[in-house]
Amino acid sequence: MTHIRKAVFPVAGMGTRFLPATKSVPKEMLTLVDRPLIQYAIDEAREAGIEEFIFVSAAGKGALEDYFDTAAALEGRLAANGKTEALAALEPTRMPEGALTILRQAQPLGLGHAVRQAKRLIGNEPFAVLLPDDVIKGKPGALAQMVEAHNITGGHMVATMEVPRVATSKYGVLDIARQKDKLAIARGLVEKPRADTAPSTRAVIGRYILDSAIFDRLDTIRTGAGGELQLTDALNADVNTVGVSGYQFEGERFDCGSIQGFVQATAAFALDRSDLSEDFATFLHRRIDPRNTMAA
Repeated sequence: MTHIRKAVFPVAGMGTRFLPATKSVPKEMLTLVDRPLIQYAIDEAREAGIEEFIFVSAAGKGALEDYFDTAAALEGRLAANGKTEALAALEPTRMPEGALTILRQAQPLGLGHAVRQAKRLIGNEPFAVLLPDDVIKGKPGALAQMVEAHNITGGHMVATMEVPRVATSKYGVLDIARQKDKLAIARGLVEKPRADTAPSTRAVIGRYILDSAIFDRLDTIRTGAGGELQLTDALNADVNTVGVSGYQFEGERFDCGSIQGFVQATAAFALDRSDLSEDFATFLHRRIDPRNTMAA
């Protein structure tokens, strides 16, 4: 059994779909209910046993570093005023000393390029990659489920979910050699295939467990469209050596890189909160059907 200790979080994207908000606020700091997107990813990683967190960031993302730093003045005022609940709310934002490393990706040259930035910090260990845009609501979290499965399979593993065939052109899709229950052994991955050519309907979403051999591939493969270094190309190159599997996690995934997905996630998480759900459900009913006269 190999313990997955390190995780890479590619957070260098500009978030142009959310302009003008992301003009001054990093996309990963946009808030679902009362926590930013990055916090959901960190919490999921912690649950899976991750101990070291590597952000591959860019200029203008200082708020990410500040968020996980100690806020001594704020905490002092809260303590002085007896705000124990507010102090407790800050606990998930604290990182053990040395647990968080922030790297700069000078140019947005693809997911593979972002992952490659962490090569020296990862060393020869298997590691996780989490894309904060993909928020997954599940118990246990998707990464914890994958870590358990990876203890059996080893190699590279990607998270997958079933999508309608008409939607395969929006995703990377697994080409399946064989499968058993939630686990599929891949012949490869096909990027955004047409519905009539898609090899399956198992779409790849933003959770990965990668063998450190991926760095050798990323060092040698050619760049693809737009001059970007694609992680999918590196995974395909390792299919017959390291091996690639897909794990169909249990849980609900929200594409919070889109406004529609972000709004849906906000509603889902609010409805799941005991302190919010009743009033929020009443509000939604009234908005959907103004004739509804339910009491507030």
